[in-house]
Amino acid sequence: MSRVLVTGAAGFIGSHLVDRLLADGREVIGVDAFTGYYSRQTKERNIEWARQHDGFRLVEGDLLDLDLDGLLDGVGHVAHLAAEPGVRRSWGRNFPRYLARNVVTTERLLEAVGKAGETKVVYASSSSVYGSDPGHPVDEGHGRCPASPYALSKLAAEEVVGLYGRERGVAGTVLRYFTVYGPRQRPEMALSRFLFCALRGRPVDVFGDGGQRRDMTFISDAVEATVAALEAPVGVYNVGGGTRATVDDMILAVKKVTGASFEVRYGPEVEGDVHSTWADSGRAERVLGYRPRVGLEEGVAAQAEWAARALVAAPA
Repeated sequence: MSRVLVTGAAGFIGSHLVDRLLADGREVIGVDAFTGYYSRQTKERNIEWARQHDGFRLVEGDLLDLDLDGLLDGVGHVAHLAAEPGVRRSWGRNFPRYLARNVVTTERLLEAVGKAGETKVVYASSSSVYGSDPGHPVDEGHGRCPASPYALSKLAAEEVVGLYGRERGVAGTVLRYFTVYGPRQRPEMALSRFLFCALRGRPVDVFGDGGQRRDMTFISDAVEATVAALEAPVGVYNVGGGTRATVDDMILAVKKVTGASFEVRYGPEVEGDVHSTWADSGRAERVLGYRPRVGLEEGVAAQAEWAARALVAAPA
């Protein structure tokens, strides 16, 4: 099996993908810039197991200036998960950073892949490119209507993947993930914040009225789709979890699995945060063989167990 390059290898989805590929017997080169979006200590814990594996090599560096030609030597597949995340921070003076880290890095990587030859790229995009759903599941042909600079940057990167496919023959697949959650979820994401606040006995702050609804995708399901996409025909695929939950549903699940009682404080919505997402993952099911297996309560329980261990390792 060919070597796989994973960008964003120490992040949430990236580290889980690395672990899965190594467990499958693949050789993995992981790239991560360890930016200041969240703590280096957290990311280092994400890749503790991988670092002990002979098949893993970590390259610390920024895709904006790394020698990508050298990194791609012997690589047959690239999973491009590195990105600047977050809707709230993407407005105003931060937008150039999102363009650089989400669009320019993707172009640099695809340019290098085009020179390398027979290398396939799987790009991690986001359901945010659709905007809010129209009251029914959206398939990949649904119109895109990004509601934030972050979402716009992800859509622009998708267009770069398409451009290099049409004009340079670079094999590129786009996965549109819908609200991925589970162990190692980034600390600023809603479910992660709720769990850490519950376990610390602190109030939970909610942006909005709690009625916002998300198509929730557990991390192992997202990884399953990503691994399948590495070998499957190129295309654009929705990766949804098949479980839709409101923010209030998430809070109830947190209370149930932790047994904690905590104050919930509702505040203004985040600008650019869509009200509802709903995936039609039929194409992924047909082509990738993708079938989500983990429901909300089981997934929240798994994330709660991880959060409790993380608090012991790094109390705050």
